[in-house]
Amino acid sequence: MKEALQDIWMAETRDDAYHAFSTFQKRFEAKYPKATDCLVKDKAEMLAFYDYPAEHWVHIRTTNPIESMFATVRLRTNKTKNCGNRKTTLMMAYKLMRSAETKWRRLRGFALLADVVKDVRFINGVKEMETHQQVTA
Repeated sequence: MKEALQDIWMAETRDDAYHAFSTFQKRFEAKYPKATDCLVKDKAEMLAFYDYPAEHWVHIRTTNPIESMFATVRLRTNKTKNCGNRKTTLMMAYKLMRSAETKWRRLRGFALLADVVKDVRFINGVKEMETHQQVTA
């Protein structure tokens, strides 16, 4: 099952992902109907990363930075339970997050963020203009 899921989210193109998705659905629908229904319901959101630059996909696919940051904050707030009020706890969480921020990796393809903000369309991780140029060449 893990390999079939990886075939979906590691596919080169959206079409390949949809093909892997239908293969997954046919293979596991009888054995895991609730899980399959959940994936079918959220398929568009799950594959939305194809609308962003390919360089960003590795960052979009993972939740590890968020989870590790909250683990640090949770650990510290659990240790200092009942030691302060809401304001001091929020300040401590803010400082911990700022400290964790210094260890983050730089976003791959960070120069493409300007295009993302400007709503430039990406198809399978490539700018739409570049895609049309490749087809006409």
